[in-house]
Amino acid sequence: MMTETTEYQKTLSLAAYLFAYPHAEWWAKLPACRQEAASLENPQNKQIILDTLDYIEIMGHKEYEELYVRTFEFSANTNLYLTMHDRTDFGKQAREMLEFKNLFLDNGYDLNKELPDFLPALLELAAHLSAEQAGKVLSRIQPKIELLRQRFVAAKLAHTFLLDVILTETDELEGATA
Repeated sequence: MMTETTEYQKTLSLAAYLFAYPHAEWWAKLPACRQEAASLENPQNKQIILDTLDYIEIMGHKEYEELYVRTFEFSANTNLYLTMHDRTDFGKQAREMLEFKNLFLDNGYDLNKELPDFLPALLELAAHLSAEQAGKVLSRIQPKIELLRQRFVAAKLAHTFLLDVILTETDELEGATA
C-alpha cells in the first residue's frame, strides 16, 4: 500500500477533480485543490492547474456551472465520455465501453455511478495505481485524449491545458516504465 502520494498521483487526481461536475461540495473543496496544486514539483503542471483554478473562481459558480454543462454534458464534440467522439460505429463503441469497464475490473475497481469511459473516472483510476499500471491506463486512452484536445482547441476551451497536463504525465509514465 502506498503511503505517500506521488507527483503523478496528485496531478492526475487534480485534473480529474477539475473535470468533475461543479456541485456545492466541489466548490467547497477548491481551496484544498489549490493547496495541493501549489505543492506540485513540475512548474508547468503546477502553473496550468493554478491558472485553471483562477479561471474557474473568477468566472464564479453560476457562470462556470453553465459553461461546464454546455461544454462537457451537452456538446457531442467536447463531452468527457471518450467513446462518444466516434459514434459512427455503435458496435465499436460498445466494444470500447467493455474494454474501459475491464480496465477498471482488471485493476480491482468497479464503477457504480459513472460510465467507464468518463475521463475523470479514468484519471482517478490511474491516480490510484502503480506508475507502471497508471502508464498502461493512460497509454490506452491517450489517442482519445489527443482527439479531445483537438476539439477543445477548436472550441477555444481553457481546459485544453488540463489535457496537456494529462498528456505530459502520460509521456513521463511511459518513459519511466519503458
